Amino acid sequence: MIELIRKKSINSKDDILSGLTVALALVPEAVAFAFVAGVDPLVGLYAAFMIGLITSVLGGRPGMISGATGALAVVMVTLVAQGNERGLLMENPVENLGLLYLFATVILMGFIQIGAGVFRLGKFVRLIPHPVMMGFVNGLAIVIFKSQLGLFTKTENGVTSYLTGIDLFTMLGLVALTMVIMYFLPKLTKKIPAALAAIIVVSVVAIFGELNVGTVGSFIRDGGGAGLKGGLPTFQSELFSVLPFNLDTLKFILPYALILAAIGLIESLMTLNLIDEITETRGRSNKECVAQGTANIVTGFFGGMGGCAMIGQSIINVDSGGRGRLSGIVAAIALLCFILFASSYIEMIPMAALVGVMFMVVIGTFAWSSFRVLNKIPKSDAFVLIAVSALTVIFDLAIAVFAGVIISALVFAWENAKRIRARKRFKEDGTKVYEIWGPLFFGSISDFNSKFDAKNDPDSVEIDFIESRVSDYSGVEAITNLVDKYEGQGKLLKLIHLSEDCKEILKKASPKFNEIIIDDVDDPRYYVVAGENVEEF
Repeated sequence: MIELIRKKSINSKDDILSGLTVALALVPEAVAFAFVAGVDPLVGLYAAFMIGLITSVLGGRPGMISGATGALAVVMVTLVAQGNERGLLMENPVENLGLLYLFATVILMGFIQIGAGVFRLGKFVRLIPHPVMMGFVNGLAIVIFKSQLGLFTKTENGVTSYLTGIDLFTMLGLVALTMVIMYFLPKLTKKIPAALAAIIVVSVVAIFGELNVGTVGSFIRDGGGAGLKGGLPTFQSELFSVLPFNLDTLKFILPYALILAAIGLIESLMTLNLIDEITETRGRSNKECVAQGTANIVTGFFGGMGGCAMIGQSIINVDSGGRGRLSGIVAAIALLCFILFASSYIEMIPMAALVGVMFMVVIGTFAWSSFRVLNKIPKSDAFVLIAVSALTVIFDLAIAVFAGVIISALVFAWENAKRIRARKRFKEDGTKVYEIWGPLFFGSISDFNSKFDAKNDPDSVEIDFIESRVSDYSGVEAITNLVDKYEGQGKLLKLIHLSEDCKEILKKASPKFNEIIIDDVDDPRYYVVAGENVEEF
């Protein structure tokens, strides 16, 4: 992956300016994802404000931006639609009940995420292989790019079509101007975030040049919204007075809550890892899980659609100099101020400026180095990288990451299964010794068993595990079966250099192992089926 930015020290000026930049970029994203989910734009904007604020204060990754995201919105649209259908089928029909089901689901999603943090499940994101990470950023860059192409459209008389002629060239010119400013301004000065400067310059050119281009306001109205203007989020008391709280409701929302919680945590923790790489610092994954859960609970009670970390806005933030919690706090508060006091001005910003910013995010996010290393890395890693990229685009992030991890795990197990070896030698007294080399686990059991010839072996046999690690209970069971096989042939078998845990398990399984296992000071000290305690930072 190319170096997106250089490591900078945290300072308030950079945080404040980068926060303002992010707030501007959050508006169309939050609105667009609200439309995807089938809810009012303010529901997405409130989610961006509340989630962004809470995760910035409580989260485990300073500088990371959270809000309403497309990965969650595509799941929510089905939830809202089915919720509305259930509302119309009630004894006393209720319209738009799907929105209340959405809020309840987001609250339950939050509790699940807090549970993941409390039980320290966040650290398992470290098990995600690097090819999966590269595929993730590549796929996400492609998704961001595709989402911006939908903004090269116009709506007339309710009909949406792609721009042509002078309108298209004007849009392309403003996008190009935005990207040129963002590319060259940092070479001249880094005191002003390039993205913020580009948005301001392009807005001035479009407004005073009276150019006929799409704006944030027209984008909201074309999507069916009334505008950006709104008030403060309010407590959704209808959750308790209208929504039926019973087992049937729980059965309906629980599957959605589990899916949303999983997607939200995966995207958040992978974004956390990416920002860790960029800033050369380390976030706290379990703390971030708790923060994401807390934010979703609050936003559910106050009328937000829920959300998670946003990779595009997070990169804009750190690229603009945002390193501390202040950047996310400023972004959230600025977004609320836009809604309350400056909606008419924000609606004047041309969409071309924001598209240009996101195109630069795409260029910075994509792991261009993957093209260089694709023919240098193992074919299995190359396949995982390409597969995760494709699945992220075709389906969603959660499916892509799960598939990538499963493929990587299967490849790892297969490669290690082929590494089991048995060197054979004889002692002076005629005892045959099998010196086992390589990991003994469920994948290598078949090869392990094939190394022995119980029928033709001498009456005295030793199996030496000094260079082998028994990795799981399947390995222990294979040893037990092998001992039974030699006993069935009436032959004496001894086991030497077993780990302490393996000896303990075997001796519990049968008292006869007290005689078969030979204790030695050189016995290895590793553990069977036991995980290391990893310190959290």
